[in-house]
Amino acid sequence: MPLPIFLAEDDAGLRDALIAAMDAVCDAEVVATAETEADAVRWLNAHPRDWGLAVLDLFLRDGTGFGILQKLAGEAKDRVIVLTNSATRENRSRCLQLGARAVYDKTTELDQFLDHCLRHHRQQAAGSRAV
Repeated sequence: MPLPIFLAEDDAGLRDALIAAMDAVCDAEVVATAETEADAVRWLNAHPRDWGLAVLDLFLRDGTGFGILQKLAGEAKDRVIVLTNSATRENRSRCLQLGARAVYDKTTELDQFLDHCLRHHRQQAAGSRAV
């Protein structure tokens, strides 16, 4: 069963490339996308059981990944990782303080990001078999 992923990314080309990579490496299915903070928050909060992992860019067409993190329910944040070109020490720290599970740089940590997605999927699959 594919890992259902929500993706907040406003660059269409990058979004398509990420979807293909996550599908190929992590057996993931992107169930929804958003280009703005408001659209992301609305979808994530309306569909809490429809996604296993949310991947957020920090800077969107309108709004930020920080704003999304602030507006999510606490337990949902355990399923959120940030993938950004702005993975500065300050941004990483702020994301983690807001409850993100991890922060990865798009240009230098894509392999680690994909590995995180794969591990998350394996953990979910093992948990669902144990139930």
